[in-house]
Amino acid sequence: MKLGEKQKLTVVKRVDFGVYLAERQDDETRVLLPARQVPENAQVGDELLVFLYKDSQDRLIATTNEPYLALDGLAVLKVLEIGPIGAFLDWGLEKDLFLPFKEMTKKVESGDEVLVTLYIDKSRRLCASMRGLYDLLETGHTYQKGDFVSGRVYEFSDNFGTFIAVDDRYSARIPSFEDCSHLQIGDVIQARVANVKSDGKLDLTLREKAYVQMDADAKKILEVIDQYGGQLPFNDKASPEVIKKEMKMSKNAFKRAVGRLYKERKIAITEQNIQKL
Repeated sequence: MKLGEKQKLTVVKRVDFGVYLAERQDDETRVLLPARQVPENAQVGDELLVFLYKDSQDRLIATTNEPYLALDGLAVLKVLEIGPIGAFLDWGLEKDLFLPFKEMTKKVESGDEVLVTLYIDKSRRLCASMRGLYDLLETGHTYQKGDFVSGRVYEFSDNFGTFIAVDDRYSARIPSFEDCSHLQIGDVIQARVANVKSDGKLDLTLREKAYVQMDADAKKILEVIDQYGGQLPFNDKASPEVIKKEMKMSKNAFKRAVGRLYKERKIAITEQNIQKL
């Protein structure tokens, strides 16, 4: 019998408080399905589709109810309350699901909705985790470049960017050169598909299309030049890392905006810097 999963088990014995289920009629390992869960007219020998979890006394128990989350799955669950060592989530069963503090990627509060997976801890208990979601996200979507999508922020990486679960199920990220400093874990955002990779993973952007975004980027560059006293200490040949740090934009976006400002004769470009005219 598999903890945390739906499975078909056989009714092997009826009692006043429910029925006992097992994988086979002669199996000595049995689990109780409480009377309120037993389908009407269920008989010994019948197969029932049930989910196995542990009750408040840590006993294995079956239910015919459908939980919001099964083992190694993903679901957005509501935080019901915060305890001394973690939070308790509503997952559609009589017993709340425990989310340990060590499995949180941010501090959660009552009423929050969090994207989590289900795992079995060292004590053989079912628990929720906000970690390890990347490998569980799907790629079988129908989105194309240019589409607008809704997604939930679930992880940040200095090297790779901001990871997003589109529709809370599909794998996506905003590349690291985009400024996502205003976002937090759990935020639900609207973004545009910038690229669909060969494996189905999505690259997203919060920026407008280039011809629209260029105006905002040019304004940003002039503001930063002002902060440096009218002379930016690098030019459009600077490394992508320097441009990202100072401008919060990609090198390509920076060069496009600098080119516009140069054509409009608002700046001069030298071998060492960019000067405001």
